[in-house]
Amino acid sequence: MAGANATRAATGEDAGGGTNAPTPTIRLDISDAVATITLDRPDALNALTVPMKRELLAALRAVARDRGVRAVILTGAGRAFCAGQDLKERLEPDAAPLGVEVRERYNPITQAMRGLPKPIIGAINGVAAGAGASLALACDLRIVAEGASIALAFGRVGLVPDSGATWLLPRLVGAAKAAEIALLGEAVPADEIVRLGLAVKVVPAGSLLEEAGAMAARLAAGAPRALALTKQALNAAWDRGLDAALEYEAHLQDLAGRSADHAEGLDAFMAKRPPRFTGD
Repeated sequence: MAGANATRAATGEDAGGGTNAPTPTIRLDISDAVATITLDRPDALNALTVPMKRELLAALRAVARDRGVRAVILTGAGRAFCAGQDLKERLEPDAAPLGVEVRERYNPITQAMRGLPKPIIGAINGVAAGAGASLALACDLRIVAEGASIALAFGRVGLVPDSGATWLLPRLVGAAKAAEIALLGEAVPADEIVRLGLAVKVVPAGSLLEEAGAMAARLAAGAPRALALTKQALNAAWDRGLDAALEYEAHLQDLAGRSADHAEGLDAFMAKRPPRFTGD
């Protein structure tokens, strides 16, 4: 699908619902090997509902299957990235226990993001709070708009950070800073997000998607298999000692070295031309 342009919603039918599903709250746009997934409940600051979580998981699974997609951008519509769980939904009489909700709705999304064999850029356009912060942390790279923030605000409603936040955050910023962010629950502003190494850079809000698109285009021009294996190695390194990491790198390098993309990369280097990677 590389080079093609497509716009579609992650429908209730895609997500396991029916043909009479409510209006989709996730947009999936594919253009030139880049998929943009947009959380699309701007009037509710993109707060997450059960249908929305189903649609988001469906969109992630769709881009995982699509060989034409080489990079992904995750962003929010309107003035927020994602305000976290829709708390009004939690007051409904048939709301699932929180443990069930986390295990069945949130955890599969985090696992899909971290396991996606394609890099994900979080284009953080506004507040990312609660589970919205967890979504931001689960991206591989982040670019933040001026005025955006990340807040693990779970404590304000008597809850615990979830969706991978307590695992991801210490690995990204260190134990002491993670404790400060998680326990105090204060919003981390855009410039501090970058200073902590949580984001690549801060940009004006009006140029956020342009900047994210430029980065995604650079990733999409790379060798898909090598990028997937690099992400795999980075994920695994968090739980391995040096010796195990060295052996795993050697294993993955052996796989990459047998690929058609590696042969193409060598040919292009010798011929002093840009490589044309296919993912094979």
